[in-house]
Amino acid sequence: MPERTYYAPHGGHPGQSELLTGRAVFTEAYAVIPRGVMQDIVTSALPFWDKTRVWVLSRPLSGFAETFSQYIVEVAPGGGSERPEPDASAEAVLFVVEGELSVSLAGKKHLLRPGGFAFLPPASGWTVRNESGAAVRFHWVRKAYEAVEGLDTPQAFFTSEQDVAPGPMPGTEGRWATTRFVDPEDMRHDMHVTIVTLEPGAVIPFAETHVMEHGLYVLEGKAVYRLNQDWVEVEAGDYMWLRAFCPQACYAGGPGKFRYLLYKDVNRHAKLGGAGVGGQAR
Repeated sequence: MPERTYYAPHGGHPGQSELLTGRAVFTEAYAVIPRGVMQDIVTSALPFWDKTRVWVLSRPLSGFAETFSQYIVEVAPGGGSERPEPDASAEAVLFVVEGELSVSLAGKKHLLRPGGFAFLPPASGWTVRNESGAAVRFHWVRKAYEAVEGLDTPQAFFTSEQDVAPGPMPGTEGRWATTRFVDPEDMRHDMHVTIVTLEPGAVIPFAETHVMEHGLYVLEGKAVYRLNQDWVEVEAGDYMWLRAFCPQACYAGGPGKFRYLLYKDVNRHAKLGGAGVGGQAR
């Protein structure tokens, strides 16, 4: 596999001479958080994490997107956590974009470098540490796992983008491809985190309109993305947050590949509200 590059924020703070005008937008159907927004002032700290700050890209929000949260986490040398996840129901995906991250699970240590991917099931007791001499930056996607009677909880696994061949979309001659870390037929999984790659000039040629919520972080390149009724220019480091049924399409602008990390919820029935005892409506 060719060497990959991944955009990671480094923070900072704009000077007083900078223009206020930016590309950030929040609508009833989608939000765009440009990379220029990811400054020091918008970071958060987390309980039981040392030498760490996070950019919270998305969180469950009533009436918008409700299934997941996504962070970019920056851990300085020597930092990390022995109690990273306070919610026993939460599953996680970690994806490293810069530096080296040590993840310990069941007494075994796993070293993730750029492109490294980990799936961690709920209540798995994982810990994380930066044992290198430079900061590490990684995405952390969190979702409350939806258990189904008769299906086992999926097991933890560790891999890397470099070890997973992308699958071309039918009829695209490889110009639009998806790197899938989980078998789409595996019903144990209720979320997929993938990498979508479009060659320069490639398109998503119709307005996808579907029940899945999305988080899209641009890893590389630039494009014009259709969100609801708007065409929006995006580049490496930008984040798009889409509620269910928000129409979307894409034109990859070049000159290089356009690639993004994609979250979506999958493989579960829609939850029905207003049910009483025995499933009868109240």
